[in-house]
Amino acid sequence: MTVNRNPLGQPVGSPLAYWTARSAPPRSAMEGRFCRLEPLDPDRHAADFHAATRADGEGRIWTYLPYGPFEMLEEFRNWMRVSCAGDDPFFHAITEQESGRALGVASYLRIDTRAGVIEVGHINYAPALQRTAAATEAMYLMMRRVFAELGYRRYEWKCDALNAPSRAAAERLGFTFEGIFRQATIYKGRNRDTAWYSIIDQDWPALEAAFERWLAPANFDAAGRQRESLSALTGAALGRSSPVSG
Repeated sequence: MTVNRNPLGQPVGSPLAYWTARSAPPRSAMEGRFCRLEPLDPDRHAADFHAATRADGEGRIWTYLPYGPFEMLEEFRNWMRVSCAGDDPFFHAITEQESGRALGVASYLRIDTRAGVIEVGHINYAPALQRTAAATEAMYLMMRRVFAELGYRRYEWKCDALNAPSRAAAERLGFTFEGIFRQATIYKGRNRDTAWYSIIDQDWPALEAAFERWLAPANFDAAGRQRESLSALTGAALGRSSPVSG
């Protein structure tokens, strides 16, 4: 591997003469076959999403988020109006194409247009969205905007290191584990060690092909069951010897 060095002979990073700052994510919808993502609107999306979360009677979907659960709709809508109206984090509602119902939310955050780095977070899926093709497609659409449309260099996923489902989801989606930041923050009165994952622009072409293959109609049988798993496809795209299940 060639090592770049400055005039003093010190090793330095690769030059990026081509690089220019990127645009912030636009406030336009992202359309897929199974779902649609659009800027979160408390008046349009709160009632649907709040109703959908009520199927989670124990409030498990809120465990690793710094807010919630919300018992009353107005409490939830008011929280959205205060916390979800800005550009960073930039919240999106995930709506089901068939019904038009908002069944999830996700956001772009820590948006660094100068360096081309952006994080996905505040991901919260109601039970009706979990483990569906729409759930996966939503994450693909957000990635595609970041890399294919906006030309960012790095896409991050961070979660509580104890959040096993989130960590498994990150690996299934093609993120690479980078390490644990110990005692990174405090939320809901408890410590959080944070697990860091990323996808970089060099990973994207192979991952995009993996997602397109998984999302293709031919990958699902008459009952809607997948023929090839996404984890196998993303694992092969990244050269992983033992992909996660799912």
